[in-house]
Amino acid sequence: MKRENFTAARVAEFECQSGKKQSIYQDGKTPGLGLRVTAAGSKSYIFETKLNNKTIRMTIGDQRNWPIGKAQAEATRLKVMTDQGIDPRQVIADAIAAKEAVTAVLVVQEARESVTVGAAWQEYIAARRPQWSERHYRDHVTLTHPGGIARSRSPELTIPGPLAALLTVRLIDMTPGRVEAWAKVEAVTRPTRARLSLRLLKAFLNWCAEHTTYKEAVTSNAAKSKTARESLGKAKAKHDVLQREQLPAWFAAVKQIGNPVISAYLQGLLLTGARRNELAALRWCDVDFQWNSMTIRDKVEGLRVIPLTPYVAHLLAALPRRNEFVFSSPTAASGRIEEPRIAHAKACTIAGVDVTLHGLRRSFATLCEWTETPAGIAAQIQGHAPQGVREQNYIRRPLDLLRMWHVKIEAWILEQAGIEFVPVQAGLRVVKTGK
Repeated sequence: MKRENFTAARVAEFECQSGKKQSIYQDGKTPGLGLRVTAAGSKSYIFETKLNNKTIRMTIGDQRNWPIGKAQAEATRLKVMTDQGIDPRQVIADAIAAKEAVTAVLVVQEARESVTVGAAWQEYIAARRPQWSERHYRDHVTLTHPGGIARSRSPELTIPGPLAALLTVRLIDMTPGRVEAWAKVEAVTRPTRARLSLRLLKAFLNWCAEHTTYKEAVTSNAAKSKTARESLGKAKAKHDVLQREQLPAWFAAVKQIGNPVISAYLQGLLLTGARRNELAALRWCDVDFQWNSMTIRDKVEGLRVIPLTPYVAHLLAALPRRNEFVFSSPTAASGRIEEPRIAHAKACTIAGVDVTLHGLRRSFATLCEWTETPAGIAAQIQGHAPQGVREQNYIRRPLDLLRMWHVKIEAWILEQAGIEFVPVQAGLRVVKTGK
């Protein structure tokens, strides 16, 4: 490397040597200062020297932006540092790290002071959705719904979800006192939904407490407030169930429902003991009329296969095949029935009984006792988790065994309801109402 005293004229004349990617020229006046010239014609000042018996080289800057005097001063400064055993590269790296640390602190501080529950909630459900069921995800969306949306079957607008009032609150302001005030308001009109909301809020704040940014804003979980829990009260166990003597009136009223899909759906709930959304989501591909089975999307096991009993098969076979869902709806956005409670409530009023949709599931379990069905059989049909070591690890019931008991249960329920159902060959069935 040739040493020459750098001047503006000489720097302008320096060129990359032929056949090389770059050439380096050293200043004869300032130790360590050099000029790198690339084959493309770019020129930049560099600093090169020995430190701890190793050569170090670092870029000072583009020749167009650095006057010669300023580049010489910078090289001199760097040379003083290396003479003292200090690596300028490490000094620069430390300065960058310190700047980034300050920036990170400012970001955290800004998030701590400005981020709202609603903003963090959206990030939370997006991060956790892969681990949730679709129903659990919908609960998080529904309970924070802002409301004010036009209804499809009513002139009234939708009302906000229980957690909607907290979405605009800053995370830093989510104190036990604020949650307690919210709980007192919600306890007046919808304590059940508010209890679910409180549980979801507690899980959300736990997530925030472990988040890189939000943990600075959430120093304690305000949703763990004992006062808030007491304001919302405890969930009361429901005992609504169809008694044996109520079956004729209930079946008669349900069979009179003008919508055959809802009528079949309600009867199916009672005769299978399935959860309301499990049965509502049943697809035609899940029904096997040849081998008399139904595949239910189970919230516990994922999937379970139960018998397709004769009367239920008769009900399903008569339904229109409008789309992929067995219990289809031409008006619902999902393509299947979403709210059968209104029709069921009217039918219950006509029948003079008081039972909810989940009460039909409870009714199935109760009516099974009349047929002396083993508890494990009924539980497996309904999709309850196995109880006890023996049920969990040793008993594996085939579908034929479930069918034997399930057909017996259905026949007994229909007999008590006064429905004479006689399956005949070639797929024909005769249904008579009245004893």
